[in-house]
Amino acid sequence: MPMNELIRLGSLPQTCLPSLDTTFDTASSYFESLAELHIMHIMNQRNDAVDSADDCRRKFVARCLFRKLAREKRLTERWASFENGPFKLWCDDLRPGNVLLNEDSKIAAVVDWEFTYAAPVEFSYAPPWWLLIEKPEYWPTEGGLEDWCTEFECRLETFLRAMINREDEAIRKGQLNDNQRLSGPMRESWKSGDFWIAYAARNNFAFDAIYWQKIDRRFFGSTMCPDPADAWKERLEHLNAKEKCDMEQLVSQQLENMESRVLAWDPDEYTLGHIDMAKKAREEPEVDQIEKSVHNEVDEAGISTEFSRLAV
Repeated sequence: MPMNELIRLGSLPQTCLPSLDTTFDTASSYFESLAELHIMHIMNQRNDAVDSADDCRRKFVARCLFRKLAREKRLTERWASFENGPFKLWCDDLRPGNVLLNEDSKIAAVVDWEFTYAAPVEFSYAPPWWLLIEKPEYWPTEGGLEDWCTEFECRLETFLRAMINREDEAIRKGQLNDNQRLSGPMRESWKSGDFWIAYAARNNFAFDAIYWQKIDRRFFGSTMCPDPADAWKERLEHLNAKEKCDMEQLVSQQLENMESRVLAWDPDEYTLGHIDMAKKAREEPEVDQIEKSVHNEVDEAGISTEFSRLAV
């Protein structure tokens, strides 16, 4: 689902996505691939991607650092025993809005499974964000992300109590082993901050706020900057020469995009097919007109010849 949104809203060319036959053997390689997509996103979104030159640098630095953590396997070290699987079934779009109830308020069906795949356990071990219905990046109060966290913790305790009750019942019935509980890993994911790693990896458009507020200091420590928005300046030392060069090229590109405001569009194969059909439909009348014109010229030439013979 996030990849689909990158194409639909972020003007990411489809060629930047992993090919359809791409598979990942390890959890860390999948996180690294998602980190690469974050970088491709900021490099390809033409409009409304950045607010200024420093905002562009700040966003690029965050993405480079996230990729660095993924490459060093630090994003997945807590559950390193699952590095090579098994990979759990996961649906990006599983939420209350896709659960249908009958007249007795019993679950009748769960719909919209098209964004389902085998994912690292870090995804399924993270508690569901939809306990508050609203995503953290869209939380409407002035408290922003921290206020969302405060409210979420209250809902999470209620959710985990209900989950533990269901797990206990399933264990009594022999339907579940004690080591298959989700409640424990979910609680640990929230307390450790791993929840935010999985969330940031999947949500490109929420990445910046999540990274700087919930991930950066955990791995790289505090900064001396009085303004948190300038923290990226102290992180430049973690970028290599090529990344710094790429950053400045990106700044120039994005500043130019801010001036030009050119729309970017990467049509899919079906759209390209319709474009070809429309093009052929436009060309056919022109070809017919040319053929008619040639035919008329031939007829006129023949008539002229006949008149010439009569005149003789």
